[in-house]
Amino acid sequence: MATQTEKYGNWTSVISSDLIVSDNITIDEPRQHGQSIYYIERRPLENGRCVIVVVNNKLLSDILPPPYSARSRVHEYGGGSYCVDNNIVYFINDSDQDIYCIKDNQVKRITEINNFRFADLVFDKARHRLIAVCEAHAEQTVTNTLVSIDIKNGRLTTLEQGNDFYASPRLNSTNEQLCWQSWDHPNMPWDGNKLWLANLDATGNTKDKKHIAGGDNISVFQPQWSPDDRLYFISDSDGWWHLYQYSLKNNTQLTQGEKEFGLPQWIFAQSTYTFIDNTHVLCYFQSQGQTTLATLSLTEPHTLNEISTPWHDFNSISADNSNICFIAASSSEFPQLISATLNNSILKSEQVKNSCQLPIDTKYYSNAQSLSFINRHQQTVYANYYPPTNPDYTNKKCGITNSAKPPLIIICHGGPTGQASTALDPRKQFWTSRGFALLDVNYSGSTGYGKTYRERLHGKWGRLDIEDCCDAAGHAVALGLADKNQLIIRGSSAGGYTVLSALTFENVFSAGASYYGISELTSLAEHTHKFESRYLDKLIGTYPEQKTLYKERSPINSTDQLDCPVIFFQGTEDRVVPKEQAEKMFEALDKKGLSVAAQYYESEQHGFRKAETITQSLENELSFYQLIFKLKPKDEIVFKGNIQLKNV
Repeated sequence: MATQTEKYGNWTSVISSDLIVSDNITIDEPRQHGQSIYYIERRPLENGRCVIVVVNNKLLSDILPPPYSARSRVHEYGGGSYCVDNNIVYFINDSDQDIYCIKDNQVKRITEINNFRFADLVFDKARHRLIAVCEAHAEQTVTNTLVSIDIKNGRLTTLEQGNDFYASPRLNSTNEQLCWQSWDHPNMPWDGNKLWLANLDATGNTKDKKHIAGGDNISVFQPQWSPDDRLYFISDSDGWWHLYQYSLKNNTQLTQGEKEFGLPQWIFAQSTYTFIDNTHVLCYFQSQGQTTLATLSLTEPHTLNEISTPWHDFNSISADNSNICFIAASSSEFPQLISATLNNSILKSEQVKNSCQLPIDTKYYSNAQSLSFINRHQQTVYANYYPPTNPDYTNKKCGITNSAKPPLIIICHGGPTGQASTALDPRKQFWTSRGFALLDVNYSGSTGYGKTYRERLHGKWGRLDIEDCCDAAGHAVALGLADKNQLIIRGSSAGGYTVLSALTFENVFSAGASYYGISELTSLAEHTHKFESRYLDKLIGTYPEQKTLYKERSPINSTDQLDCPVIFFQGTEDRVVPKEQAEKMFEALDKKGLSVAAQYYESEQHGFRKAETITQSLENELSFYQLIFKLKPKDEIVFKGNIQLKNV
């Protein structure tokens, strides 16, 4: 096929939105159990149903039939939605949040309790019970506890209560000791939490409880028992999330340097390390935006040996004896489930399942290029750049109004305590293959760069993050990577707030897209769910004492300063950011006569899961930009579904 000449942003791409959802799943929560691997597939074509799959002798089999879906809603974000014992699977069902088991291909209900949710399931072999985080929803209150669940009758027994939050209940191999995490408002778990250890008495209740690590300003992550019943955990007590071994005298730090072995606990049951045997750990860590797989010796000297792999993005590592599984990706490979063995530091691996099977030549893919820049406060900030890539096209210049530079989309990740990944992502390729450049910004407050970088955003959310994103766009323009007149910003959730704030309080971007983004902070502080209800205390200030500051940083209160087109996408059942936030912004911009669009999706929550939602939002966002920037004749632009368009 001969190369065609067409304007950036109007290239035709073989990477269609329909192809993305038809060939794209999310792989989550892999567990190595003996010779078997269990994991979850979230399938857009089944309306986001989360299916438990087992892998035996390279054969993949669904073990969770419709209509069941394995998903926890504790903290709204869930995680730890199933566990396995002796090939019996215990899982949390999405629709009712009750616990079920799968045995001999039959699904049996264990609990039947209204308004209760569970997460982080662990099986207690000695007592034939489950231990879990429990979240009870009453009319005006939400109470979190640690409970045990009798698998015969579903009866609950409270093991620990009194703290605002709990996570990571973990039993040693003899089922005689239990560790767990707890924390209280206003902390998020990455601000600070405590690690506890207790013995279990004859009835299975905790006794002799003691606080062994962490604190109000020290974050602990992933406590885990080794095969010989030594307790390990990750802590940021020295400013970086490092691995430690618990000791009655002094906890021993096993890793050093500017490396992050931990993650922010947005979800339960995350895993960045696993035990190969009594003396070695397989782990991954981040340093300067790069992720590396390594082995760590648990005996002195504690040597960290990096393992060369084709991947630089890892997730959910698990092992049982010499059998290992994890999720891996790179800038040229989609996330995939890997089965591996390790012998003398040599990793032998094979792919079990790829999350995306686009039948497209790799020459259509744009690979992430890591870069850094200095922001206006003389601080280093990191980002990943994706150039427009499509071998079928070159750019068409159209007079002085269209430069030789592409339109640039700044991506704001969520959280804001999150991180932009360099993993190959079909949704990013949707844009780059159409002639857009992308810059995915790890603005101040992101994870992966140490505690100081993460805490830069304290008191400055809605200011420093938007400044970093604006400075990132300016840096790209200065490098000749983008057209300064076609700068776009898009983001979801907290990233959507950064989008709306940047469009309101700065004058850099010409258009934006907010996916279930925050526009009004006071109502968020007053009405959001329990897990994040005090999140803003550190990001902005205590509420209601500093209510004035919340109002000042709310885009809805300063729409007179917003003067560019915006498109909104929102789920009607979102309990984190209610759809009223998008509706108010839409109405305000419509009254100003600005080009504005909004699309509301029935039955979608905080994060889109259905195939139709994903395809429509991508296509309509593209059409919106093509219309605003006149990248395509107006009579050729089509919007799909029930979308509201004003002043366009």
